[in-house]
Amino acid sequence: MKKSLFAVAAIAALSVAGLTAQPRNENSFHHGGGPGGGSGATQTTDPATLAARQVSFLTQFLTLTTGQQTQATTIFTAAITANQALDTQETTARTALTTAIKANNTAGITTQATALGNIEAQEISNTAKADAAFYALLTADQKTKLDTLGTDFFGHGLGGIHIPGGGH
Repeated sequence: MKKSLFAVAAIAALSVAGLTAQPRNENSFHHGGGPGGGSGATQTTDPATLAARQVSFLTQFLTLTTGQQTQATTIFTAAITANQALDTQETTARTALTTAIKANNTAGITTQATALGNIEAQEISNTAKADAAFYALLTADQKTKLDTLGTDFFGHGLGGIHIPGGGH
């Protein structure tokens, strides 16, 4: 029971941190984040700032060393940057999808849906690779602590909590 309560509390804390860590593109349901910053807070899309927020939270939760913090910042900054680079492609594909829908262009709908799926696959891959690289940095004790959150924690961005940058 105590372990379950800890896991629920930890997931809740990580979710809140993730939601404040990164802004969400209004047309997107990924990129590691949520409506960043909270009410009235200044939002940023700067990858380094977003990664620093993720690492700050993870440092508190996992007691990261200075070296781990530096490496994690590099890892998450690269993933956030890569996912942000896909935003223009996503916006273009969503606009084309809307046009295809309005024209009842089924071939165009299929093309744009496929494009959006490919973009999302790239974003998921970027986030999962960052998660894997970060996880590899952790000590056995840190991994155990992180593992108590369960498997739903992975694939959503360890640093961004979607943990959905960072970001899902």
